[in-house]
Amino acid sequence: MKTNKTSFSLQEIYSKMEYYCSYQERCYKEVEEKLYSFSINSTEKEGILTYLIENNFINEERFAQSFVRGKHNYKFWGKNRIVNELKFRNISSRIITIALKEIPEETYLENFHQLAEKHWNSITERKGQKKNKKFVDFLLRKGYETGLIYEKLKELEVGS
Repeated sequence: MKTNKTSFSLQEIYSKMEYYCSYQERCYKEVEEKLYSFSINSTEKEGILTYLIENNFINEERFAQSFVRGKHNYKFWGKNRIVNELKFRNISSRIITIALKEIPEETYLENFHQLAEKHWNSITERKGQKKNKKFVDFLLRKGYETGLIYEKLKELEVGS
């Protein structure tokens, strides 16, 4: 049983939270969850959160834009997965719409086609239903649109 929480002064918590928000973009929900690790009351938590927002340490729009760029450019996530992950973090629909503009349509489609072709060629199954299912499931998990996936599947089946 762990009851011995390290206690910090309020000023130390402010400094720690500034640093936490500075080295990586954070959303309100992540910062709020981090504050639970400190033994402070809800009034102090609200004060810290207000301070961080007023001083631009927390900015939901900036967070969402950074999140969209990172997840698409490095993890090659599709729009559906990105939207779901942002909603999970309580980001508003308005901000999500703005953030999705960070991915140019041309880049989005280019990344999708590269990822789809690479995955198609890496599936060891022979042509057929099993290979198609693996292909479709993979791209659905990545968050790409169904229409896009089935269009690419038809193209790859004809080509091989």
